[in-house]
Amino acid sequence: MGNFDVFGLGQCTFDRMGVVGQLPPPDEKREIEAEHEQVGGPIATALKALHGWGRRCAIAGVIGDDPEGEAIKGGLGGMDASRLLVRRGARSQRAFVAVERGTGRRTIYWRRPTGAPPDPLEIAPPEARVFLCDGLYAEASVACARASRMVVVDAGTFREGTRALLPLAHVFVASEVFARDFAGDPRAAVRKIREAGAQVAGVTLGARGYVASFGDTWLERPAYPAGAVDTTGCGDIFHAGLVEGLLSGWPWAKCFDFAAWAAARAAERLGNTAPPREGYPEAR
Repeated sequence: MGNFDVFGLGQCTFDRMGVVGQLPPPDEKREIEAEHEQVGGPIATALKALHGWGRRCAIAGVIGDDPEGEAIKGGLGGMDASRLLVRRGARSQRAFVAVERGTGRRTIYWRRPTGAPPDPLEIAPPEARVFLCDGLYAEASVACARASRMVVVDAGTFREGTRALLPLAHVFVASEVFARDFAGDPRAAVRKIREAGAQVAGVTLGARGYVASFGDTWLERPAYPAGAVDTTGCGDIFHAGLVEGLLSGWPWAKCFDFAAWAAARAAERLGNTAPPREGYPEAR
């Protein structure tokens, strides 16, 4: 299939989204004001953004042979999906996302795929400049990481599989939830990730920005202002921005700035669509 800029392994989900005026408490109802369907999951979302920015991307993961699986394949935007494993008689991962109008806050209800996770022997990682993973499929992710030149980890949830990737990762950027479970707070998590061997570490903090460390540099930056419509996938777009900067040969401070800008712009529309790279105003 040739060489790729990015090879990603992780969740592929089919999202159904509904916008409501306000997220309801228990036992109350809300009318859906707008609806949207999309391919989601950290890796799929990031790769869709990178593909849209002109990068050659390949994806691996697990789907079922159901309508959602077909929708996932059809929604990947033309990237290489030949390593997407279709489990016969299984259901694809799916989610329903309730998005609050005016704030962009969301509540996600999801169901994991029923198909077996990929065996490391089922996935032959292609030649790629970057391997991107979320740690969901631990054994396969570790095997692919060991065979890769540059490993970037999107750590959304603390899992033992993600811990196994720590000594293999060159770039390891986690969510605030991961940081709390892993080390107690974001700054401690960044230090602990660097101690494990990552050259670049960071924690995303949503509307409060991010903290990051690389070389002798420590960054604590606010988020770009955004008129939030939907925050679903913003962290995934953040990781896409980091990888785009890495592939472009930018300094790490600019990579993180572009990532933050892209995440903020993505929050201003319904769905997890990345903004055109050409709109980036360069570092603050």
